[in-house]
Amino acid sequence: MAALLGLALGLGLLLVWQSCSPPAPRPRRRPGLTDRAREALAQAGVDPVTPGQVAAASVVLAAVVGLLAFAVSRAVPIAVAFALFATYGPTGFVRYRQRVRRTELREVWPDAVDNLASAVRAGLSLPEALAALGVRGPAELRAPFRRFGEDYQATGRFAESLDRLKAALADPVGDRVVESLRLAREVGGHDLGRLLRTLSSFLREDARTRAELETRQGWTVGAARLALAAPWVLLALLSLRPSAVAAYDSPTGAAVLAAGGAVSLVAYRLMLRIARLPVEQRVLR
Repeated sequence: MAALLGLALGLGLLLVWQSCSPPAPRPRRRPGLTDRAREALAQAGVDPVTPGQVAAASVVLAAVVGLLAFAVSRAVPIAVAFALFATYGPTGFVRYRQRVRRTELREVWPDAVDNLASAVRAGLSLPEALAALGVRGPAELRAPFRRFGEDYQATGRFAESLDRLKAALADPVGDRVVESLRLAREVGGHDLGRLLRTLSSFLREDARTRAELETRQGWTVGAARLALAAPWVLLALLSLRPSAVAAYDSPTGAAVLAAGGAVSLVAYRLMLRIARLPVEQRVLR
């Protein structure tokens, strides 16, 4: 009997200790390739498109370009080279849309924050001011904020509606705005108008600095793209001449094309990284 009581006491103390101890932190799952692809599509503003559809479009485009290149040159290495480059077409379009949409949103966010500050100054609550952006805000941002207003009206949960708004915006500047609003909502106080005006000034200065630096360094990016495209444009012109095609329609020619493609791709990515690094450093300063 004494042993049973001791066992029950020890078990109870163990349960009490486990309930008081903090839970073990869950390991953060790194986003996979599919998650990054979905995020890129959301940032490009093409949410209905799935990563599988982009992959299928890449395969179809590569097959079409490869068949056209083979029909013109009658050389398998040249056809394979252009087919491999064609696989980047849909991905390149998505990244182009990312850059365009990010630039467009970066220019309209200060006006959106100014509208928020005016609505708060007029006596609206923060959720009501956010929902009003779906009607009177910039055209590029109306749809996500309209869905936020509908979601908040249906659930009444500001934090969860704000999380869904952040996911719908899929924009780095939008992330900063949403987290600033979340902090202002949680902390409270009478300085919300001042916070919004300060945030608007910061976003406007950030957009001006980024635009200036990207304009100055645009020639570097253009030169990198021209350096990558020039040899392959020349190869496309040479493929019209049977005598030039014969030099590449061999194992040695295929090796030359593979080495040239690898060197061009590495050089292009390196030049882009070098060109964009000063922009991020200057903006962060």
